Amino acid sequence: MEHVNSLYEGRVTHTRVQPLRNSFSYRCYLWLVDLDHLPRLPFWLRPLARFHARDHLGEPDRSIKDNVVSFLDRNGIDLAGGRVLMLANARVLGYVFNPLTVHWCYDRDGDLAALLAEVHNTYGERHVYLLSPDSAGRAEADKELYVSPFFDTEGHYEMLFSRPAERLSLSMSLHRGERTPFSASLQGRRRPASTRAVVVASLRHPLMPLWVSTLIRFQGIRLWLRRLPVVARPRHVPQEGV
Repeated sequence: MEHVNSLYEGRVTHTRVQPLRNSFSYRCYLWLVDLDHLPRLPFWLRPLARFHARDHLGEPDRSIKDNVVSFLDRNGIDLAGGRVLMLANARVLGYVFNPLTVHWCYDRDGDLAALLAEVHNTYGERHVYLLSPDSAGRAEADKELYVSPFFDTEGHYEMLFSRPAERLSLSMSLHRGERTPFSASLQGRRRPASTRAVVVASLRHPLMPLWVSTLIRFQGIRLWLRRLPVVARPRHVPQEGV
């Protein structure tokens, strides 16, 4: 598997159908990075793309890769000699927000050993879903983290993850019995993370993490003004190693 540090430019779409209908989408760019070879940008570009362990699962004084390997080890998966590709927003001008970070974890033979879907909410909490997608990239997991103020933690997610190739397709839908009240998707096209590509993406989508965080909060205010009931946020108990 070749060395990869890339950008995916594309579109994220959120759709809510119950109890109110609401949909929005936005253009974005995300980084795909090899956790053994994080990007080494010119010094003048570094404020636009930093990757810190404190922004992801595990201990802030260890590397992101070490924290992923440690989490997998706790769950009976040995990734010694393996590789991890992470899809995420970078920290831009000191700020980062990742609704979803994806870690493709490959063993030393290049086979997918596990996939981590690391979900963050706007309250500073996170939960990591340890997944074993089938050959089509499908996986399921019970919902564990309070994300939207209008949904509790009832239900389960059905997810679909393509492999990180020229095109990327991700989706997560929340299921409650026969209902599917919420879904989100990402469609993106990959390009090498050259200096020019990083500059162009940063100009085309300035302050990307802040824009995502602001847009999500704005949509929440809109739903609240439409009198959608707010669900009390339960006490969050962090996972071990997360």
